[in-house]
Amino acid sequence: MRSLCLILSLSLAAPAFAGSEPSRLTAAARDQVGVTVTYDPAYAALEFPGGDIPRDRGVCTDVVIRALRDGWGIDLQLAVNRDMKAAFSAYPALWGLARPDRNIDHRRVPNLQTLFDRIGAGLPLDEGPRPYLPGDIVTWKLPGNLDHIGIVSDRRTATGIPLILHNIGAGVKEEDILFAYPMTGHYRIGQAQAERLKALM
Repeated sequence: MRSLCLILSLSLAAPAFAGSEPSRLTAAARDQVGVTVTYDPAYAALEFPGGDIPRDRGVCTDVVIRALRDGWGIDLQLAVNRDMKAAFSAYPALWGLARPDRNIDHRRVPNLQTLFDRIGAGLPLDEGPRPYLPGDIVTWKLPGNLDHIGIVSDRRTATGIPLILHNIGAGVKEEDILFAYPMTGHYRIGQAQAERLKALM
């Protein structure tokens, strides 16, 4: 009986592990609506690990970073930094860096795409709404060759299209934009992928 109580107390105290409760990820992203009200791409020196800029501001990647921290206890700042140190050449050479930068690397969409692919989270792109499940992560290419990222919501439009939790320029919103732009990636962090991220932490 005592062992059962201990297990229950630990399960209630700890964040739900990825893959077991995607609702925690969508809830953690939705909690940012009305809190993060400004789009701010400025470079900032961050604490490490667990660094963040003030929650009233951020970019699209910050929605994913904060949701994974709050919902599942996964720190992408730490995971990206450690994986880049281990395999720097595997990451895009788009910013002229000679070594990892723990302040900004995890806040760049191409780096998150690379990390998610490297942990086996990548899924085929599909134009139908059914394969996009709550908690999935999607990336797009916006006009002007800009990268974007968001989290699939557990809410849908009247026609069954999943909404997306994201920050595209006016703070975190929950909107019908899944098929609004060309997709460049579809990712699902299940138990195995979460274990790989945890191993990097």
